[in-house]
Amino acid sequence: MGRNPGRPKKKTAKRKYIKPLGYDFTVMFIVLTLVLFGVVMIFSSSYYYTMTTERFNNDMFYFLKRQSVWAVLGICAMLFCMNVPYTFWKRFARLAYWLSNIFLAMLPFFGTEAGGQKRWLGIGSLSFQPSEFTKIAVILYLSVYVIDHRKELANIKGFAKACCVLLLPVALIAVSNFSSALLVGLMGATILFIASPRVWYFGAAIAGALPLCAIAVLLPQFRYRLGRIQTWLDPWSDPTGAGFQTIQSLYALASGGLFGLGLGQSRQKTFIPEAYNDIIFAIICEELGLVGAALVILLFAVLIWRGIKIAINAKDSFGMLVATGITAVIAFQSIINIGVVTNTIPNTGQPLPFVSYGGTSLVFLMIMVGILLNISRYPKDRE
Repeated sequence: MGRNPGRPKKKTAKRKYIKPLGYDFTVMFIVLTLVLFGVVMIFSSSYYYTMTTERFNNDMFYFLKRQSVWAVLGICAMLFCMNVPYTFWKRFARLAYWLSNIFLAMLPFFGTEAGGQKRWLGIGSLSFQPSEFTKIAVILYLSVYVIDHRKELANIKGFAKACCVLLLPVALIAVSNFSSALLVGLMGATILFIASPRVWYFGAAIAGALPLCAIAVLLPQFRYRLGRIQTWLDPWSDPTGAGFQTIQSLYALASGGLFGLGLGQSRQKTFIPEAYNDIIFAIICEELGLVGAALVILLFAVLIWRGIKIAINAKDSFGMLVATGITAVIAFQSIINIGVVTNTIPNTGQPLPFVSYGGTSLVFLMIMVGILLNISRYPKDRE
């Protein structure tokens, strides 16, 4: 029998293509400005140290050249990620999460020691900090997890399971790097706070975390962390030891005045150990003064605001949660760094995002910014 010519053809629904919008160029401009500014400040804060140190072959451009290479790699990574649909990374979230935990578990046994702690893994002549990779992995996997278990988050058992997903990498990081563990914990808590329908669960979670924090400070092998709190309260109690860096940083802040001593004219960089690293904001204050420091803080404030706006306007829950996590990393990390330099919080090692010296930190931050920029291309309520 032939086909009935009178029967209408069955139409198949076509998926409508949604043309992406342009990137959030405010975010891109601020990030590139901070990266280039960081390269300049790293040179300004390090040239005296490297030109007077044989370990660096008396090369005043030593850190400038290295950071410039990392900046180029970071920008390339950002350009790549901003052109890859952010949903692409969802399929690798679980793998990245467990891979990051494996890397963290390897640190006590195979890690490279620096500053008395094993925070680096070496692969041939290269080395990287697993904690930086963990930030991205936790953002992606925790976002996928809470979306897949959204109904379970309404009860305490389901919320506790989500907390355990976050707690595992945080505990592994805390063994050697309490400040990074704190940062990942704050970032993950922000994602859970946004996703959870029960706010009071966070009170229970905080109460449960307090004993763990006490253990991380009071155990004999971690007693140095308690010493940091004592130094924070009175850095002049040990002016040539534990309080030396804090005191010199405060001198730099005070000597900068309104407009600073001028680029490259810092005096405290000859005293502050590794001034180009976590403490670079003190050199910014000394050389560029209150005005320069305020402009840097303003750039971070606008960047965080734009990140929040991207999260609010994201077209789906995954984009919203990932953008929230990335913005939280930048916000908390900058607050912690500036708080340490100004002695507002106890001394702990967190670089100033995009500005401090460090290849691993810069490249992974630029990857996160690339993902954030891609999310900005797909706002909600668009046909």
